[in-house]
This record gives sequence, structure tokens and C-alpha cells, in this order.
Amino acid sequence: MKFYTKIQALMNSLRTDEEGATAVEYGLMVSLIAVVIIGAVGAIGLALTGMFNGVAVDLGGTPG
Repeated sequence: MKFYTKIQALMNSLRTDEEGATAVEYGLMVSLIAVVIIGAVGAIGLALTGMFNGVAVDLGGTPG
């Protein structure tokens, strides 16, 4: 009977162990944050390119 109790306790501890799930959740959050940062940097880059091209045209130069 002790063996059965130990096995049951082991199964219960494995069922409640969520470290693996937590690591996956953190990985998903980090990847989502990275996608947002890449998108923001890309948008800022496009805005800066437009601004500098506008300044170049205003100064009589050619954009690009």
C-alpha cells in the first residue's frame, strides 16, 4: 500500500509542475515584445527617411 501511495504522490506532483509551461509563456512574451520593437523601429525609420527627404528637397537637393 505504501508503494501505491508514493506513486500517487509522484503523479500528483508531476501534474502540478508548471515550470515548463511558464518557460514557454515567457518565451512567447519575449518573442511578441521583439516583434513589436522591430515594427516600431521600422516605422520610426520610415518616418525619419521621409523627414530627411523633405528637408533635402527644401534645401534644393534631391531626395534619396
